[in-house]
Amino acid sequence: MTTAETVLLIAALLLALLVIGNIGFSKLAERRNPPIGKFLECDGVVLHYIDRGDPAAPCVVLLHGNGSMIQDFMSSGLVDLLARRNRVVCFDRPGFGHSQRPRLRIWSAAAQAALLVKALEQLGIRDPVVLGHSWGALVAIALGVRKDYPIRGLVLASGYYFPTVRLDVWLMSGPAIPVLGDLVSYTVAPIISWAMLPGALRKIFAPRPIPRTFKNEFPASLVLRPTQLRAAAQESALLSPTAAQFQAHYSTMDSRVKIFHGAEDQVIEQKQARDLHQALPRSDLHLVPNAGHMVTHADPAAIADAVNSMTNP
Repeated sequence: MTTAETVLLIAALLLALLVIGNIGFSKLAERRNPPIGKFLECDGVVLHYIDRGDPAAPCVVLLHGNGSMIQDFMSSGLVDLLARRNRVVCFDRPGFGHSQRPRLRIWSAAAQAALLVKALEQLGIRDPVVLGHSWGALVAIALGVRKDYPIRGLVLASGYYFPTVRLDVWLMSGPAIPVLGDLVSYTVAPIISWAMLPGALRKIFAPRPIPRTFKNEFPASLVLRPTQLRAAAQESALLSPTAAQFQAHYSTMDSRVKIFHGAEDQVIEQKQARDLHQALPRSDLHLVPNAGHMVTHADPAAIADAVNSMTNP
């Protein structure tokens, strides 16, 4: 064998070992962090969700951000706070946690909203309050602009609503590239993400420390699975186009909207929240002091009160 052939063979073997190792890591992570809720199949997609509180009470639907899952809301205390007076349904959005994300669809915010409408109708839920955090706020807005499914109102936390130049978003979109993205997702992306995760968590919680409940309850190893990294990359790529698509709808939205944003958010500038408040005809703006992107952890009581003001006026 020539030197070049030897190098290629060694590289191929290393890539194969990385693929096998990452698949094995994913299976181990899923065994160590089994589903905590129920499953339903809707439109050919299996969704994982929890359903808490009084089934006869008004309903609140919780939608997590990019790369996250149900345990984010649970560890913040929001699920328990809201379940005292409401029925609380929280989904792992497609591709995150234990929910499927079929590859033959583009999982835009509108596509996810369409799927969730069918899932909510399957669960017998009408007229909920929808709370979306970060990328989940875009899915909440997609639900809010639909004309075929009534909602009581929206609570939007740490959202991104208007397109801007975001180099970080494009850098994180690599695993979404067809074919090449799969190779990256199953080889080096989990290792790079593992190295970057501690710093990324500190940034999203800054200026506050990472809460102990989050450290203890959030299954970070599930975040590092190739399938979830690919889903997160796809949503990063769709962030600005989705915001650009929705901004034309803001002036015509007639839902009640309560906007929460951390005053010191290092991920999405608070100007996004201020501009949305100006664009929406029926909105209230709450800038939470000494809080970052994880505003749901910084002041869950205030967010729960905002939701309750809509479900139990």
